Amino acid sequence: LTEHDFPYADANGIFVLQEDCKPGDDIHAAIGLDDTVMEFEITPNRPDCLSVLGLAREASATFGVPFEKHEPKVEGALGDISELLSVTVENPRLCPRYVARVAKNVKIAPSPRWMRERLRASGVRPINNIVDITNYVMLEYGQPMHAFDISYVKGGKIIVRNARPGETLTTLDGVNRTLSPEMLVICDEEKPSAVAGVMGGEYSGINDNTNTIVFESANFLGASVRTTSRKLGLRTESSSRFEKGLDPMLCIPAVERACELVELLGAGEVVGGIIDVDHADHAPAVLTLEPDWINRFLGIDVDAE
Repeated sequence: LTEHDFPYADANGIFVLQEDCKPGDDIHAAIGLDDTVMEFEITPNRPDCLSVLGLAREASATFGVPFEKHEPKVEGALGDISELLSVTVENPRLCPRYVARVAKNVKIAPSPRWMRERLRASGVRPINNIVDITNYVMLEYGQPMHAFDISYVKGGKIIVRNARPGETLTTLDGVNRTLSPEMLVICDEEKPSAVAGVMGGEYSGINDNTNTIVFESANFLGASVRTTSRKLGLRTESSSRFEKGLDPMLCIPAVERACELVELLGAGEVVGGIIDVDHADHAPAVLTLEPDWINRFLGIDVDAE
């Protein structure tokens, strides 16, 4: 356990419990370690199952039970996002969709215990309410998200472009990385602030003084993210999902859920409006049934009907 799991505790001292417990109680129950965790091994061809919703949808189809999907609702929205931010996508092939929303008057604080426990059970370390919301939505919807401090977005402009030769970026893990032109980066007017689909930059992240944030919910070409991740020697929860190919239609529900959680946790006020730079193909996929091939492949004899 760390201070992120129990923000009131002293990392180097005696763990003085503030939980609802008494002497003689089982410590596992007192600190929420008595939960049951199921571990699923997801094959690479099923990135849709790298989420709670994906597994619920699969279970619904497998066992013939209703799929209960929560529809996010954002109650209050003040002002207009267009007054604070603009987004330009210079390479729509590598970034088919980029969605952004803004929240202001943000109060950085620890997440509530229920969220910290769910993140920890999923192998994700709690950090603070805003970072935890992005990770929570990723685990729930399967859509990786990123939160920027808008004060680091120079000119209020987000530009999605290929890196320039020799450009560098210090990522959130504190490593200064040299970028190359085939890599897609998220930039402001002056410099890169994140490696698209892989990791954010150290100086654009959330800190204790953050007041206004941008939620990024984007879709990036899987092959591009995989190439970038391998070249940088940097594999993350985000890149491992993007590289398998995600549905661009996840972007809007995920960012709405993040904003709903901001309101639920009292973490800030959501700004009105949404930026959606959409170059995705919305045509539904059509799969052709080939009874003869299936019969031959499986060694069975079932008619088309």
